[in-house]
Amino acid sequence: MGYSSHNACAVALAISCLIVAASAGSFYDEMDITFGGERAKISNGGQDLSLSLDQYSGSGFQSKHEYLFGRFDMQLKLVPGNSAGTVTTFYLSSQGAGHDEIDFEFLGNTTGSPYTIHTNVYSQGKGDKEQQFHLWFDPTAAFHTYTIVWNAQRIIFLIDNIPVRVFNNHEAAGVPFPKSQPMRVYASLWNADDWATQGGRVKTDWKNAPFTAYYRKFNANADKVGPNSRSTSSVNDNQAWRTQGVDAAGRNRIRWVQNKHMIYNYCNDRTRFTNGIPAECKRSRFL
Repeated sequence: MGYSSHNACAVALAISCLIVAASAGSFYDEMDITFGGERAKISNGGQDLSLSLDQYSGSGFQSKHEYLFGRFDMQLKLVPGNSAGTVTTFYLSSQGAGHDEIDFEFLGNTTGSPYTIHTNVYSQGKGDKEQQFHLWFDPTAAFHTYTIVWNAQRIIFLIDNIPVRVFNNHEAAGVPFPKSQPMRVYASLWNADDWATQGGRVKTDWKNAPFTAYYRKFNANADKVGPNSRSTSSVNDNQAWRTQGVDAAGRNRIRWVQNKHMIYNYCNDRTRFTNGIPAECKRSRFL
């Protein structure tokens, strides 16, 4: 489509770009704890981070830097046992009323019932593009890698490098797409028992508190932006994420995930969209 990262930065209020090397950084270097105090703990020399929730507060962190396009990887191990009412998150977001956002949210459940993986895309303050999945593994038993690829053409959600969702840029059809507002990486663990588990019917059992989720191996291979950044583009700047799409094998994996594990797709919710499904739902999903 000819929309380069440098053009993207020019759009973003002429903020200059800094290409971030593809290396997992220390949480001390990459993140700031935003709430929860001692409930958020960095350990193992900055390689690990845990978030906890009790009846008084959850906890969270955000990236020190803002980014405009990139690939963002995080390994998570979710709250085990009875996690009903809890929400663990890993997402990108800008600030302000007309904000952009790309969400992974993990909705807890009663012991033995599956987590719900909730994805959504906001552009210019409007979301309503939810897709939800159950996983093909236990996300509380071991770490798994959750990835957001964000470029000018599309957004790809991946789990253990398996694409589970693609949201394409359909601006030509009048569908807003996040491409001009820099976003930070955020993560949090909080109580949402008014809606998170079975529509709010199952509440948080505080006898199980504190609830703890674990994060490690954050990696941002991305364009960092900020008032003090300068361009450091090099001849070796050929990161695949800039134009990454989904090949035939990836399309087969998406179909497998969506046929076997998807539990909600806004594009199929005709009772919600009584005036017709959104424009992007009528177009090819995986180009």
